[in-house]
Amino acid sequence: MTIRYPNGNPYKDGTQFSPDAVSRPTIYGGRGMTLEEELNLSNQYYRSIDKAVVYKKPTPVQIVKVDYPRRSQAVIREAYFKTPSTTDYNGVYRGYYLDFEAKETKNKTSFPLKNFHQHQIDHFRRCLKQNGICFVVIRFATIRRLFVFPAGRLITCWDQQSVGGRKSIPLTKIIQHGFELHPQLQPVVPFLDGVDWLIETKVGNVRG
Repeated sequence: MTIRYPNGNPYKDGTQFSPDAVSRPTIYGGRGMTLEEELNLSNQYYRSIDKAVVYKKPTPVQIVKVDYPRRSQAVIREAYFKTPSTTDYNGVYRGYYLDFEAKETKNKTSFPLKNFHQHQIDHFRRCLKQNGICFVVIRFATIRRLFVFPAGRLITCWDQQSVGGRKSIPLTKIIQHGFELHPQLQPVVPFLDGVDWLIETKVGNVRG
């Protein structure tokens, strides 16, 4: 079966988790793993020790071609990924609902807002209204720095674009208003450290 992204490019299966994969050392930015793959491994690790239950949301698929070699059997020959309508990840930690996106850039001094979409910003707004803890995991791949950045700050930067504001978030602002993560052996991306920071500093305010 051929599965394609909305732009028509064929889908290639990503890294799957195995216990051995988590136990092997990972050199940050040195083995070609994407941020998404590292987060998937981290989520698997957190679940394995009952620390948090977080999953990547499945991307909806539109089936366009099906063969029926037998009456009781259907074979999907071609399908396309639909554009997701929300964010990448959600789950529960310490009794709090988490909702977050993962983004990375090769830029060294700022993060382009064009990497986000209006539907993601709208989704963050709705989750924050329900007291969810919302954020973005941002990686600056070239300089090997990784942050949890509150969704509330992201929304402010997004809205400022329409009144002449910047089209990117300066690294200095991310450092000032975010939480820097330090990759580990287990988990590879310890984003719950940033969530703990959000809970301690943001709950009762904007939660993201």
